[in-house]
Amino acid sequence: MKRRNFLRKAAGASALAATGLAAADSMAKVVQLQAPVQENKKVSVNDKIRIGLIGAGIIGHYDTQAALKTQGTELVAICDLYEGRLAQAKEKFGKSLFATRDYREILHRSDVDMVIIATPDHWHAPISIEALNKGKHVYCEKPMVHKVQEGLDVVAAQQKSGKRMQVGSQRVSSLAFIEAKRLYEAGAIGKLNMVVASTNRHSSLGAWQYSIPPDASPQTVDFDRFLGNAPKVPFDPTRFFRWRNYRDYGTGVPGDLFVHLISGIHFITGALGPTRIMSSGQLSYWKDGRDVPDVVSSVLEYPETDKHPAFQVCLQVNFADGSGGGESTRIIGSDGALTLGWNDFTLAQSPLPKAPGYGGYDSLFTFPTEVQAEFEKQYKAKYSEADRAWPKKNETKFQSPAGYDERVDHFANLFKSIREGTPVVQDPSFGLRAAGPCLATNLSVFEQKIINWDPVKMKLGK
Repeated sequence: MKRRNFLRKAAGASALAATGLAAADSMAKVVQLQAPVQENKKVSVNDKIRIGLIGAGIIGHYDTQAALKTQGTELVAICDLYEGRLAQAKEKFGKSLFATRDYREILHRSDVDMVIIATPDHWHAPISIEALNKGKHVYCEKPMVHKVQEGLDVVAAQQKSGKRMQVGSQRVSSLAFIEAKRLYEAGAIGKLNMVVASTNRHSSLGAWQYSIPPDASPQTVDFDRFLGNAPKVPFDPTRFFRWRNYRDYGTGVPGDLFVHLISGIHFITGALGPTRIMSSGQLSYWKDGRDVPDVVSSVLEYPETDKHPAFQVCLQVNFADGSGGGESTRIIGSDGALTLGWNDFTLAQSPLPKAPGYGGYDSLFTFPTEVQAEFEKQYKAKYSEADRAWPKKNETKFQSPAGYDERVDHFANLFKSIREGTPVVQDPSFGLRAAGPCLATNLSVFEQKIINWDPVKMKLGK
């Protein structure tokens, strides 16, 4: 039996080689992406951009630290609803920092040119609109809106104000995504047909069970102001410090994580968005009182446009991934695939030969011997050796420099736009076209139905 199995496998391998189906060994190479050289231009006092931070949580800190790495920027004011964060911000950024619980005090300040909005999701649209109306430039964290119907109001407010607004899915400004976009547009993967993307986690912090300070109380937390337009409930520090777990304030897995994946897909492919969204979600592991799923899967259908063919996007998040978690976005075409990490990616190319091939797992062996011979004769007459040859596989890994922070480049993009009038990479229309399908994903999960989306008009369809 062992000998028979060996001979069968060997014969199969020989048939593959004879018909050109055995691919050559891939030769992977590594390309180090280079950050552009920053010009050390002296920034005048008049060109200095003074920043007000609204929301000093995890992302608020990351954003502020990244923003201040661009020359000619200064943090002058901060708003948060927990007293401890105001005190900590003064320790970190300077005792002279203006601190308040009321964001409107920041918007009224003449020495604030731009605000960073890193609040819970249900405050994104109201504060963005008010800030734009007050003549401030805006950097608003993703998702840009908490509800789809808020989106066009934000777009209109930005256009009316003439101020710059950048939405914070920062990877669209990264070296890796810029290069991946260039390769995609150059035809490196052939004809696009599918995108498979996931962001899986395996930790309590990854599942949003953030630390709660022991001094949290109605005296140290302005809980009523936090609630805003959400339903009124008694003071609950868990809702305040772990707000992503609740639909009243956050947008769940789609708004926190799918939005990064969709933003990257739109940036690289030039897509405006899907027209149909089908999703399923469940609460599998993190049964801690949250009312959003910890496992979500979604299929989004993108129609053909002048930018791309029709393609499907399959998205997945699992917050209890026993393999350890990880992130990947695979943009797949007929000749290759771009596999995106956070700040790196791999281009794998494996185009098909012109000839269809025969032998191996094929019906040929079921033909009579003389018919097999005639088939091979006709096949070789129809297809040249070049047609039958399997193109060589290629794999190239693109890596960003050690310590590279795409968030810094995303802010630099906004500051350049403010000073020079250049477009931002992720304006409110881009932000709504990324957020809309994410919010439609939630609707599909909770309403258990297919959701239609109009990516041109940026509205839910009928």
